[in-house]
Parts: sequence; structure tokens; C-alpha cells
Amino acid sequence: MPMADEILTQKDGVDRSRIPSRSLESVEIASEVLKYIPEESAKHYGFIPIGLTEGVLQVGVTDPDNLVARDALQFIASRLNLPYKLFIITQGDFEKVLLQYKNLTGEVTQALRELDLNETTKQGPNEGEQVIAQKGASIIEEAPVSKIVSVILNHAIDGNASDIHIEPTTEIIRVKFRVDGVLHTSLTPPRDVHDAIVARIKILTGMKLDEKRKPQDGRFSVRIGERRIDIRVSILPTNYGEKIVMRILDPEKGLKKIEDLGLRGENVEMLRDAIKRPYGMILITGPTGSGKTTTLAAMLNELDREHANVISLEDPIEYNIEGVNQSQIRPEIGYTFASGLRSILRQDPDIIMVGEIRDKETAELAVQAALTGHLVFSTLHTNNATGVVPRLIDMGVDPYLIAPTLILAVAQRLVRVLCPDAKDPIPMTDSTKAIADKIIEDLPERRKKEFQEPKEVFRAGKSKLCPTGTRGRLGVFEMLPIDKDMERLILKGASELDIYKTAREKGMLTMREDALFKAFEGIIPFEEINTV
Repeated sequence: MPMADEILTQKDGVDRSRIPSRSLESVEIASEVLKYIPEESAKHYGFIPIGLTEGVLQVGVTDPDNLVARDALQFIASRLNLPYKLFIITQGDFEKVLLQYKNLTGEVTQALRELDLNETTKQGPNEGEQVIAQKGASIIEEAPVSKIVSVILNHAIDGNASDIHIEPTTEIIRVKFRVDGVLHTSLTPPRDVHDAIVARIKILTGMKLDEKRKPQDGRFSVRIGERRIDIRVSILPTNYGEKIVMRILDPEKGLKKIEDLGLRGENVEMLRDAIKRPYGMILITGPTGSGKTTTLAAMLNELDREHANVISLEDPIEYNIEGVNQSQIRPEIGYTFASGLRSILRQDPDIIMVGEIRDKETAELAVQAALTGHLVFSTLHTNNATGVVPRLIDMGVDPYLIAPTLILAVAQRLVRVLCPDAKDPIPMTDSTKAIADKIIEDLPERRKKEFQEPKEVFRAGKSKLCPTGTRGRLGVFEMLPIDKDMERLILKGASELDIYKTAREKGMLTMREDALFKAFEGIIPFEEINTV
């Protein structure tokens, strides 16, 4: 709540004489203070936290007459239950404080000051060390290099990032976070610390410190409070040095229900009917990062795990699912999907989940398991649902084995979701109508009546709670059930085009059409259709 004696509303704006000014020259804002106002809100509205004194949040503004900004600040203060006091600051000071956000609230900057680049970076934890959070939910360590890495991890996890990219260039390092599928540069430390950061991460993962010519893969875990979060690391040599990509895997994050994945109408029932079958194979397909593992986890979570022996082979285990016997494969010691599948079949399973079918041996074993009375879930890398059958044949699986075992093929992609309070309506102009009409024109006849073209669609706007206009992602799907007609086509060795034509005659929707449905309903921005 604002302090009444500090802010006076007048018809022509704010009485500037009542608002003190403040210089931020040589002032560094504490990281705890910056956390009160998100960077996106500060950038958009032009106000920034500059201090916290006796329970009063001090806020610097460049334009106190901005009524929209004042409303947003009032809203944030009410949520925080904090009174605030305004100070007029220069645009230069405002930009300087914004840079402290870019430096991950100044914590990395402080660590850089402490860092002696002449120190050896080979001293460190043993292979498999876990980084332990010492301060609340933050990962904090004492050594400067360790602290830089820990702060990067901490901010990525707090910001719900799925991946961290550390890219060396000629003069700086770009640290990028992928949030909701989009990469953002969050930090640009100097190039001098690159080797130290790489060495620290190699130590955590047990990689070879002196190997800089070949790619290396590894993993380690961090513990935040009671949560254990796994980090999968890939290092690739580039012309400017080794690039690091870290995938963040939180097994404790909430499992989704099938309805929450983005499936609509009869697609929900189609998937539910498939997972109730006593045996057969259900394959989820899509590129890396398309949500296949989340869909598999939702399917496993639907099963009667009390009366069925459910076993999964995963690389890595991304969700902890009660009642499922989850096993982590380790190719480096010969424990692969294929060898693990052989072992699983000796464990009296009812339902088997194989994280990915990567080769002929795994594909043949999965098909054999389905033929011998087991229900098998797995994933493949293909562009669409109709590409599943040709892909299995390319792997060496005979069509006469695919036809009786494959129950359902599901293809999916992820699209961004509109925040309910940040939808900007846009009329159906000639260009948007042309895009929609072209998609609708290709629809199966019985599906066309389901599409009711609206007078307006939506794009991502901005709001106090949602500065980017989108939050989270959901799936768009296409589903290919294998019925008697499809079985006959597979046995004849039909091409992908023949399978597609038959599936369309039976009413299959493509992922792009599913995206159009969601755009018409105001669930996703209209422009997301073009990403599918």
C-alpha cells in the first residue's frame, strides 16, 4: 500500500515537488531487493526497487506521471503487502540497475570480483558430488567459481527454465535460459572466466578435465531443501571454446492428468481406451522437447498400479510416479534400453514403458513384448503420427509384426499458452482469415462443421501479472488409431502417404488443425499456429 504523504494524485499527474530524487551512482542494489519486482515488470513500466528500509520498499521511477505504471506498482505492493516510497531517478541510473538483473541480481558480479583467475580450478568435489543448498532455497557455495555456477543453477531453477546454455564468444560468455521453449540471454560474464566455469562443471559431472577436443556427456544432482534436482550436461567443442548445455530435470514436479496435456474431445477418449487395452504398443512421437515424456508420465499415472506390475526404463527419470518400478539406464556400463528390456521381461511385468526406441534391437524387443501379452508405451522420433509405421519398418521390424501390435500412434508439439489477463484481441483480417481458411479447406468433410470461425483471435499482450503475455505450454496433437483397415494397409506395405489419406478419410486432425482449434478458442496466440 502506498504511503499517503509521499504520493499525491492530481488531475494533471503527480506533485513532483513531494517526490525526492536519488542518485544511484556507485550504488549496487542488493539481490534480495531486486527480487521484489520482476525484471520484465521493471523494464516494461519503468520503475525499479532500490532499497528496503524499515519495512518500506523504496522504488525508483523515471516518469512519476505514468498512471499505468503507478497502477501496476500499487498492484505489486498490495500483493507483497508492503508500503512503498517513490524516488525520481535518472534514465541512466535506471538502465544501470536493469543491468544488475542481467547479472542475475548481482550475485555473479560479486563472485567475479572475488575470483582469482590464477587459482587452480582442478581442486573440487569428487565425481558425483551433490551441490547442497545452504541458504533457504538457494544454492550457495563459498568458492567464487563454484558460486557462479551455483547462482546460475539457482536462478534457472527458480525461473522454471528447462535448459541452460553457456556459449563462449570472442569477448563474453552468453548464459541463456530456455523458458516455455524460448531462449533468453540472462547473463554475460567476461570471457576470462569461461575455462573456470567449464572446469567446475566437468568436476561436478566427473568428466575429463584435459579433454577439450571431443564432446562429453555427464550428469550431477543438486539438492534444494528436500528436493533433489538432476542436471544432465552436454559439452561440445566449438571454435570459441567448449559450449555447455544443461537440461534441468525435477522429478518432484507435479504430474499432469491426461486432460491437462492439451488433448481435446475424442482424443482424450482415444488415448484412455488405448491404455486400457490388455496388450499392444502405444507410441508417442515428436522431436526433442515436444513433451513426450510428460505425456508418457500422464499415461502411467492413469494406470491401476495397485493390481498391475508396471515397470519403466528411462534415461533419465524425469518424474517420480508412485507404484511404478522406475529404472535408470546406464549405457556407459552396458545397461541399455535393449538389455534392460530383456531383464524387465523376466520381472513378470504387465505394463512396460521404454523411454525411447532408438535402434532395431530395442524396436524388435518392444514388438515381441507387445505380441506376448504386454502393454508397451514408448517414444520415437518422427515428424508426424503417420510416419511411425515407416520408421519402424526402416528399423527392421517386419510389417506383419507391426500390424497386430501397434494400437495407437500419437504425434505432438508444444505451444505457448496465453495468460487469461493478457489476451490482446485482433480482428480476423484478410491475412489471418487466409491462413485459417487454408487450414480449414484441407479438413476432412465431417470435421469442417466443427470449426466456427470467430470474429477475432488473440495475440500475447502484457499485464501486471504476466508481462510476456504467455505462461507455460501445452500440447497440440494428432492421433492415428490402428483399426482393421489400417492393419490391412500396413500388411500390404502401404506408403506413408497411403496411410495418411486413409487416416484423413476417417477424420484424423493434424497438429496444425488442433492448434487452430486452440487459437479460435483463445487458448493460444494465433501466431503459434505457424510454429507447428
